[in-house]
Amino acid sequence: MEKSNIPVIPRHFLLSFILVTSLFSLWGFANDVTNPLVAVFKDVFVITNAQSTWVQMAFYGGYATMALPAAIFIRRFSYKSGIIVGLALYALGALISIPAAAGANFNLFIIALYILTFGLAFLETTANPYILSMGPPETATRRLNLAQAFNPVGSLTGMFIAGTIILSAIQVEDFKNDVNGYAGSLEATPVVQREHNIPSFLQAKPRERVYDENVKAYVASVGVGAPVTALQDFKDGKIYSFQGMTHRELQQNDLKLVAMPYTAIGCVVLVVLVIFLVTKLPNTSPPDADHDVHFGRTLKRLLTNPNYVGGVIAQTFYVGAQIMTWTFIIQYAENELGIDKATAQNFNIMAMVIFLCSRFICTFFLKYIAPSKLLMILSAGAIAFTLGAIYIHSITGLYSLVLVSACMSLMFPTIYGLALDGVGEDAKLGSAGLIFAIIGGVFMTRFQGQVLDMDSFMGTTATRGSFFLVILCFLIIAVYGFLSSRFKEKAV
Repeated sequence: MEKSNIPVIPRHFLLSFILVTSLFSLWGFANDVTNPLVAVFKDVFVITNAQSTWVQMAFYGGYATMALPAAIFIRRFSYKSGIIVGLALYALGALISIPAAAGANFNLFIIALYILTFGLAFLETTANPYILSMGPPETATRRLNLAQAFNPVGSLTGMFIAGTIILSAIQVEDFKNDVNGYAGSLEATPVVQREHNIPSFLQAKPRERVYDENVKAYVASVGVGAPVTALQDFKDGKIYSFQGMTHRELQQNDLKLVAMPYTAIGCVVLVVLVIFLVTKLPNTSPPDADHDVHFGRTLKRLLTNPNYVGGVIAQTFYVGAQIMTWTFIIQYAENELGIDKATAQNFNIMAMVIFLCSRFICTFFLKYIAPSKLLMILSAGAIAFTLGAIYIHSITGLYSLVLVSACMSLMFPTIYGLALDGVGEDAKLGSAGLIFAIIGGVFMTRFQGQVLDMDSFMGTTATRGSFFLVILCFLIIAVYGFLSSRFKEKAV
């Protein structure tokens, strides 16, 4: 049979392919409905930037914790078993947000996200190789690319819901705007949103401004420092109420909004779980497949493979760069340009759209440019755009930060493919190491949060200076691209 006639998805795998592909949207939703919570929890719980990064530490720490156990579980049992366990953990974590919101308990939210990502680790570790196995090896890559195209559908849905249900409706944002607006009207600290020529379709709908009497009294008594101390003073009872709510009532109101999308997706995941339980999925493993793990021998081979080890390191820093860039777009827009959270989230959505478009463009270029060389080119572009975000003091700096996503679009799969090139059967456990590399989203966001809490960094503001960490990550990725090309030359 000619290669062009080989089916991407054989007919007898079609239903299974559709069901498993739905999982890609589910974990995309969870990833991108969670990113804005770093900024939301900072204000709602009145904590530092470093403390608020526990959101990402828990989220990506769950991946790191469960990646290897998930790979071992799937090798010992089956793909279907891995999917069922993953969906159960996903639903459990999502639904724990209900008591966390009711009790205004930050720690319980962190536990909920940690458990939720246990499920995501199982789903990602299972779905990718299962899709690859659903048909001829010749079309495996095309099959996986088709399934992965549905991941951004979930991501964009998560971003949109975060912007419309959470960021545009939380009362703590109204409180901050009231304090900032009234302080600015008295020329105490004019930190109200400035004119940036932001397109109207990106701007959040303005809310009617009626200053709360308690806020007016507070600003009048505190003066210039009012916007800086207002949230803590409201929490401490120095502002009695805002729009008839105590701080505790406002906090619970906002956390119910946070819990809404998690409650909804938890219910959806339970429905999907039932569907998988009652559906017979094909066993794609060879009849003589070895289900023993042989962990020691496999690990030794992987750890003595410099191309693989370098790939895990590069993937760690790539995930760190991606999460730092997308998580702190909101803080950059707020702190440097005075833009409200809801409008800032629209720039996050723009970044994701650019990310998706660039993925197709970069995939086309792979026909003509070696993956390792393309990785170096994309890293250089990402460094240039990040420098623009640091040093351009206008709305153009924010657009430059958004454009970093164009360069990140193909980095994860490119590093993934380079690292597993030539490892053979060791790829099943080797892929777990690359999923474990998501731990980069844990410690790098924590470092950036600590920098954001400083007054300044590297000769500029703390917010802008924190993105030097992102540049460090892209430098390491560029080095791996260079070294990987050398490893391949030696192997030939």
